[in-house]
Amino acid sequence: MSGDPTDEELQELREEKMEQLKERQGGGEAEAADAQRQQAEAQKKAMLRKALTDGARKRLNTVQMSKPEFGEKVEQQIVALAQSGRLNGKIDEEKMKELLQEMKPESKSFDIQRR
Repeated sequence: MSGDPTDEELQELREEKMEQLKERQGGGEAEAADAQRQQAEAQKKAMLRKALTDGARKRLNTVQMSKPEFGEKVEQQIVALAQSGRLNGKIDEEKMKELLQEMKPESKSFDIQRR
């Protein structure tokens, strides 16, 4: 192999460099989005800490362990209530029970009749 690269080799090197630059730029955007997501999550957790008593927080954590989607909906509802100012004081365990009961999806019952 001689010391002079051919035009094809130069073009390949240019393409590789361009791909590397694109990956770096895309990575920077992903990192920024990840940092923003983490900041939003931290704000949500702080707001929940202010709005819930220890008992209510434990109950919410239990719900999240068993039904993550439902737990997320409840968290969003509490944050929305806190942001709108419709929350009077902290949510205790009894209020949390009521909120969970209100938000619980209606169970579907099937009556099977045998003939």
